[in-house]
Amino acid sequence: MEYEGSREFEAQLLVRLESGNAPDIAYVPQPGLIERIANDFPDQITEVGEQAQSNIDEYYNEAWRGYGSVDDTLYGAPLGANAKSFVWYSPSAFEENGYEIPETWDELIALSDQIVSDHPDVKPWCAGIESGGATGWPATDWVEDVMLRTAGPEAYDQWVEHEIPFDDPQVVEAVDTVGEILRNPDYVNGGLGEVQSIATTPFGEAGLPILDGSCFLHRQASFYQANWPEGTTVAEDGDVFAFFLPGQSAEDRPVLGAGEFTVALADRPEVAALQAYLTSPEWSNEKARVTGPGWVSANSELDPANLESPIDQLAYELLTDENATFRFDASDLMPAAVGAGTFWSEMTAWIASGKDTQEALSAIESSWPSE
Repeated sequence: MEYEGSREFEAQLLVRLESGNAPDIAYVPQPGLIERIANDFPDQITEVGEQAQSNIDEYYNEAWRGYGSVDDTLYGAPLGANAKSFVWYSPSAFEENGYEIPETWDELIALSDQIVSDHPDVKPWCAGIESGGATGWPATDWVEDVMLRTAGPEAYDQWVEHEIPFDDPQVVEAVDTVGEILRNPDYVNGGLGEVQSIATTPFGEAGLPILDGSCFLHRQASFYQANWPEGTTVAEDGDVFAFFLPGQSAEDRPVLGAGEFTVALADRPEVAALQAYLTSPEWSNEKARVTGPGWVSANSELDPANLESPIDQLAYELLTDENATFRFDASDLMPAAVGAGTFWSEMTAWIASGKDTQEALSAIESSWPSE
């Protein structure tokens, strides 16, 4: 097997499909892109094979079948997963300053204000949304996490399905709530610049100022731990750790997550066999053992003991908890022209040039594909 990766994956895969030069299997992180491939390239995409489907039904929550399906046909088999509702911080910095882990949104804002008061030369938050052709996705993650907290899961589902418009007042409220942090010059961008620097700071580097005390807080997914420099200890008493992004109350704990899916673009037995293997407990456990921190699967037979990092273990617990309010990343579920297009670009403009919230969301709404 020959693996090829690219930061321009979303665009390059479509180009290769157009030219008839698609890979045998693609790792696709957006169900919306799976839908686009199924609709635009029906002769190249292949339904998930029988053995892989059997594994999915046995080892995954049934919601994952829905995420990978288009019109009830399963095209995407779950691969990796991640929990996104985390805030990274320095345990030693919290201890030195007497800061407590916030359990509600109001406590999170109060903590931010306290940091501003205690450290006039330091900003509480650091952030970055630059990611090559995918620039903007960390900002959409912010909106999705906050939408779950301000509007609730039912409104979130309506938003994803376009049952309410993208510029609905509930979405405006969520974006403006994000703006209370990301567009607040008193809060950002610690160690990196002014508010506008968020748009040009690579997402992988955005949390690093925590290590030198230039900022205290960085909202990013469980997989972000792979971006800490070698030698950084990720633990409750280590150099960095993460706490759950709080909701409106201590009991309000919605989980935003995402994942990748394998999509077969060649109809050959060995391709189906590989796709089936990638859905198996054997592969998930071996992958966890050899990959190290930053990788998790939602496979129910993954042994948490094989997950080296306590953040990964916590993410796995959240991803497989049937009682948790879990929602898949909205931009990944939306049509690709929106979720991997205007949502990214308009949120980038919202930060980089201070574009008005209503204007940005109305532009996204007007880009939603007609039925």
